[in-house]
Amino acid sequence: MLGAVQARLDHPTVVRTARGMSLFGEHAGGWLALGLLGAAVDRKRRRSWLGATAGVAAAHGASIAVKRVIRRPRPDDPSVAVLAGTPSRLSFPSSHASSTTAAAVLFGALLGRRLTPLLVPPMLLSRLVLGVHFPTDVLAGSALGAAVGTVVKRRLEQR
Repeated sequence: MLGAVQARLDHPTVVRTARGMSLFGEHAGGWLALGLLGAAVDRKRRRSWLGATAGVAAAHGASIAVKRVIRRPRPDDPSVAVLAGTPSRLSFPSSHASSTTAAAVLFGALLGRRLTPLLVPPMLLSRLVLGVHFPTDVLAGSALGAAVGTVVKRRLEQR
C-alpha cells in the first residue's frame, strides 16, 4: 500500500512539499514556534497559548515514549523509497502526526477555527509519500495527538 501511495504521488512538487512539511514538523519544532508566536502576539491569552504549546510538546513526547515501548521499525521494502532522513529507526506512532493533530486541536480552539481537516491530512500523507511510516503509524499518531490535544484543551477551558 505504501509503495502504491508513493507511485501515485511521485511528482517533484509533491515530494518537495512533503520534505518541507517534514522539516517543519521535526521534533514538533514548527508547531512549538507557532505556539510561542501566538503567545507573543496574543498577550491577553498568553497563558492559554503557552498551555496549548505545552500540549503540543506533550503529544510529541507521548509519541516518543510509545515508540520506545513498541519499537516497530520503519518501512524497509524494495518497493518503498525512503525520501527523507529520520531521527530514529522507530516508526510507530508517527510523532509528526501526533504533534500536528495536537496543534490543530489546540491552536484551532484558540483561533476559533477547525484546523484539523486543513492541517492533519496533508501531514499524514506527507509521511507516506516520504516512505518513512506505514499508514497505521500515521493513524495511531494522529489519534494520540487528538487524545492529548482534547485533554489539554479541556483543562485550558477550565481555567
